[in-house]
Amino acid sequence: MYKYFAVPAMRHNEYHSHRFSGLLAAAVALLVCACNGPGRYVAVTGYAQGGTYSVKFNTRGVRVPRAEIASAIDSILTLVDTTLSGYNKSSQLSRFNAGETIVPNRLFSDIYSYSHGVWEETGGCVDVAAGPLFDIWGFGFSNDSLPSDDRVRSVLENCGMVRLEPSITPGAPLDAASFGDALLNFNAIAQGYTCDLVADYLRSIGVEDMLVDIGEIYCAGVNPSGRDWSIGVDRPVDGNDTPGADLDGVWQSSGRSCGIVTSGNYRKFYVRDGRKYSHTIDPRTGYPVEDSLLSATIVAPTAAAADAYATYCMVIGFEEARAFVESRPDLEGYLIYDADGTMTEWASPGFTLR
Repeated sequence: MYKYFAVPAMRHNEYHSHRFSGLLAAAVALLVCACNGPGRYVAVTGYAQGGTYSVKFNTRGVRVPRAEIASAIDSILTLVDTTLSGYNKSSQLSRFNAGETIVPNRLFSDIYSYSHGVWEETGGCVDVAAGPLFDIWGFGFSNDSLPSDDRVRSVLENCGMVRLEPSITPGAPLDAASFGDALLNFNAIAQGYTCDLVADYLRSIGVEDMLVDIGEIYCAGVNPSGRDWSIGVDRPVDGNDTPGADLDGVWQSSGRSCGIVTSGNYRKFYVRDGRKYSHTIDPRTGYPVEDSLLSATIVAPTAAAADAYATYCMVIGFEEARAFVESRPDLEGYLIYDADGTMTEWASPGFTLR
């Protein structure tokens, strides 16, 4: 998913879309932030998922030492890296995709089950077992590009969650051979899922006001000024590679506890013979999506859900995405699309943008 940045004083790290790079939990910095609101806000920052992360929260009423909180966040990110990273060759995911038999931990089992549910709900539009399709187009864990129709057809016939069980048992050996050619790639969900893990931990120790920024964003309560969290939404213009450099608007949280994620096709793509090939692959057809929808920003109760649904919207296109958001009272959405050469925006009634 593509990144935004939080404003003001919320400088955001760039997220390279759909790349779940190895997490580097070292060099965690613990910074005490001055604020005008009640309590004292702390920022835990460091390197994660190929970029920097920032977790800001209000320490009011929290009895856990700040250094212990930083260590706990570090441990969560390390667990995600050693379990789900496709770029850490020793992770459970990498070893499983390499054909090894693994003993999945609870995290691997939980995100697998969640992903299977998303696959069912979206009619196959979000499919974590379609990794080979992203690989052959050069948007997965390989550098391939422009596959032939025959190769697309062959890969499509041999991967996907349609061939897999809805759940796996943590602690029980999992034989990769039983999955056939359906390699797993959790990129469409993992960063949002990681935000939720950190947010759940913070809530468990009494934190009420927070902004968790780990490639995607989860926020709750108010910012250090005692106001709503503000998140900038980038304009989906090809070449807009610096988050915050060119904003379409700024979203206001209105005090909600929620995840907010944007997916788009303006940073991760390539052009061959004058034709643009985007990173959004439709797992049902095996080909990159071609639609007027340029980006989809989704607000959902969790960052994992926002992550998955933003991808879903990009796959199904503008008209279906708008209908989907309108049908879901638990979601808000902001869709930017091309209307006869003009960049046009649609927002659901509860999406607050200035």
